[in-house]
Amino acid sequence: MIEKTLQKELNIDNWQVKKVIKLLDNGNTIPFIARYRKDITGSLNDETLRKFNERLKYLRNLEDRKEKIIKRINELGKLNENLEKQIKNTETLVELEDIYRPYKSKKQTRATKARENGLEGLAKIILKQQVKENVEKIAEKYITETVKNPQDAISGAKDIIAEIISDNSTFRKKIRKNTFYTGKIETKAKDKSLTSEYELYYEYCENIKKIPAHRILAINRAEKEKIIKVKITCDTDDNIRYLNRHILKNISNIPEKIKYNKYTTPIIKEAVNDAYKRLIFPAIEREIRNYLTQKAEEKSIKVFAKNLNQLLMESPLVGKTILGWDPAFKTGCKLAIIDKTGKVLDTALIYPTAPQNKVRESIKTVRQLIDKYDINVIAIGNGTASRESEEIVVEIIKNTNVEYIIVNEAGASVYSASKIADEEFPEFNEGERSAVSIARRLQDPLAELVKIDPKSIGVGQYQHDMNQKHLTESLSGVVEKVVNEVGVDLNTASVSLLNYISGIGNTTAKNIIKYREENGSFTSRKELLNVNKLGKKTFEQCAGFVKIDNPDYPLDNTTIHPESYDATFKLLDKLNYSVNDIGKKSLKFNNINLKEISNELNIGVETLKDIIHELKKPNRDPRENMPKPILRKNILSIEDLDEGMILKGTVRNIVDFGAFVDIGVHQDGLVHISQLIADKYVKHPLDIVSVGDIVDVKVLDVDVKRNRITLSMII
Repeated sequence: MIEKTLQKELNIDNWQVKKVIKLLDNGNTIPFIARYRKDITGSLNDETLRKFNERLKYLRNLEDRKEKIIKRINELGKLNENLEKQIKNTETLVELEDIYRPYKSKKQTRATKARENGLEGLAKIILKQQVKENVEKIAEKYITETVKNPQDAISGAKDIIAEIISDNSTFRKKIRKNTFYTGKIETKAKDKSLTSEYELYYEYCENIKKIPAHRILAINRAEKEKIIKVKITCDTDDNIRYLNRHILKNISNIPEKIKYNKYTTPIIKEAVNDAYKRLIFPAIEREIRNYLTQKAEEKSIKVFAKNLNQLLMESPLVGKTILGWDPAFKTGCKLAIIDKTGKVLDTALIYPTAPQNKVRESIKTVRQLIDKYDINVIAIGNGTASRESEEIVVEIIKNTNVEYIIVNEAGASVYSASKIADEEFPEFNEGERSAVSIARRLQDPLAELVKIDPKSIGVGQYQHDMNQKHLTESLSGVVEKVVNEVGVDLNTASVSLLNYISGIGNTTAKNIIKYREENGSFTSRKELLNVNKLGKKTFEQCAGFVKIDNPDYPLDNTTIHPESYDATFKLLDKLNYSVNDIGKKSLKFNNINLKEISNELNIGVETLKDIIHELKKPNRDPRENMPKPILRKNILSIEDLDEGMILKGTVRNIVDFGAFVDIGVHQDGLVHISQLIADKYVKHPLDIVSVGDIVDVKVLDVDVKRNRITLSMII
């Protein structure tokens, strides 16, 4: 069941499903499987493998729940062949719980109380619909100390009937489906005179099936803040007619021609009405709201993940001495200078902005720092006082070779107050740490951003309203994917970076750092096996993702896994090359029979392809293909723009017809909804971008007179 479901959902072959399940169950990580087990999985990528793993956990949980439910119903003596088959064929936990509902131990309900009062027999008589006298007369037989009169008996019987109807999984499934496809979500303001960002939802209605993810999240937040009331509406009469039609016809054994029993039909209809309004619909309304929220979160988390991936994969600015500038007004601008390796050389505090306005003194201080440390670039955080700082920086760097750039500082303050920052810079205050972070995230965005909780990097909206467990797992998965894709230098990587490497957890990462401090730099990958609590399995998982600069073994500075070293040496020898030829233009692999060589070397074709690719371009950083940071000498104005320019910008605002992007001029440019993505209909810009996203845009049109800039994300 599980294998067939995964095969169908992921559109892969059954043999792939079996292989991946075995690899995962044997403790292999997704980055390791994606890169080093391509021949076994059929080259399934990281994204597919993560979906596979997530669904495998869900489906196993579903099967486990099925077994427990079957066992419990069997213990009650109510299991039959049809019921067991129905349970085993269930595809979702919601449907499974619907089937189990009648057999659950319930808390005290009106129906359980009625059963305790001995009224179940009366309920069954009414449901048979074969009564030929007034039900009140029959109900007299059920009068007790707790059931005072016939009316109380009938009322209790109706409660039992209502619960029987509510517990019917077929009815619930049908009404849930009807409500989802034909219902609406309606919102109303609690106080229309109140001004808020949610005024769109003060009087709002939209089809459940069509409402986009961002509106669901906005509605949820407005409801949580007690600004609006929310409800699901549908054709109640139609749903009640459906229940009446099936209750009056199917539950009883009455011949088809009998349509009405004047004694029992009115009572059953009252029970149906009560079952729907009191029991079924409120539960289905909650289920639909939860479902909409879950799907909206999933969609938004995908956007967060995409944005985070882009941030982490930004091209590093190597070989530069950088001054990090954390702008502020009252507390002053904090400065930190880092060298080409990221080492902090100096810090300073200046007050060039209001209220102190010590511009002249600040310019003098920064110019002295530029001369003293031969600074190449100034990285200005994009927070408060960023624009004012930019104007001063432009004045400072006049007639120098220094350039500047505005850096997204989201999360810098979180890092500066963290335990990691405290351990890294115990002698610095939070402002100085923040300035260091701004400089370093320009020099090597990945190495710096991994120190910050991904949720704090500003990759989307409503992240605090999400299921935090799912959000954390998704974003951590992105960080893990990127870190392993890029790889790390074993002798310079921080605990934060090593922590995301395949197979290495926080404890092992700390043990690696401790070993490095006690024994000096690693000279080979094999030396990892000397690290405390780092065994063969962990070595297998991590070895290919850590590199060593100038190692004892040349292949230790490549992505070739140690398990393939022998095959690599044999390949080089077969083609009359040596390790000294790695990366040289003279190294050629033209006109070789991959299948023949893979058989000879006893490795897979895909592994052989990866080895050849790495031998041609060893230690290649995948971030090299990403857009380079755009450094400036002067403040960019609208007059400086030309059609066709490619710029990096920050999404500042989103409206129904597009997104406004800050590209460094005082006027934000508009990316019309039609220019957000190629060859795809976009219902709303929020389906593609979020406020705070870093995006690449092309200038389509510049209207200086009207102060308007038209941009496109289709480059």
